[in-house]
Amino acid sequence: MTQIVVPRQFRGPPVTANGGYICGLLAKAVGGKGSAMLRAGVPLDTPVELVTGEDGAVSALGAEGQVLGVAKPARDDQIPPPPPSPGVGVARAAAAASPFATRSLHRGCFSCCIEREAGEGLGVHVGQVPGAEAGVCAGLWVPHANFAAADGTMPDEITWGALDCSGSMAWWIKTGSPVGLLGTMSGEVLKAPKAGETYVIVASAGESEGRKFFAGVALYDADGDVVARSGQIWIGRPVGAPAPAPLAPAASA
Repeated sequence: MTQIVVPRQFRGPPVTANGGYICGLLAKAVGGKGSAMLRAGVPLDTPVELVTGEDGAVSALGAEGQVLGVAKPARDDQIPPPPPSPGVGVARAAAAASPFATRSLHRGCFSCCIEREAGEGLGVHVGQVPGAEAGVCAGLWVPHANFAAADGTMPDEITWGALDCSGSMAWWIKTGSPVGLLGTMSGEVLKAPKAGETYVIVASAGESEGRKFFAGVALYDADGDVVARSGQIWIGRPVGAPAPAPLAPAASA
């Protein structure tokens, strides 16, 4: 049994952990290449127990013993092959033209909030790649030294956090409406990103099945090689739930 505490810095929603970050922690607990299903929000600044079952699955348990998330080793078919990198220049232009360049997908989110300071949040956002199929999006990530290990590389949970919200953005850009919350994230880090280097994020909105929306998000180095990849399942809003406000520039941080 292992205990973790997620500091408020790594939030997604205001009072719970960023989905990609916690999925990365769970995947690390099953060997790195993992598939994590989130069942409830993981609280911030609160001890959470990681318990390994007889089948090798790792569960995150809340204070009352409730299961907040479960991870197992990922199968290859849970991580879709990503589209090729469009290159740094195209990705930079796509991100600059994105609606999420002027309004955060989720205000305050560790992964995507553009109002958070560099080195305190990631600020990752993507935009439609010109000429590509609708929902194929790209952006950039330059990992900050504040998150690096002693050798200058990113811990897996930081990289998973960087991969998180772009799948939701790709769906919003493809359909004009949001898809809700991260339900499952499967992935692996093939080569740990390094602080200060420029990486291309490519997100692709895939198929949908009822309230499930499938996406793939991958990270490429400047040479176009995949360094991390993920498959995501986003859970759409329940029927009758109020729609969020239309995209518009944020007025202030």
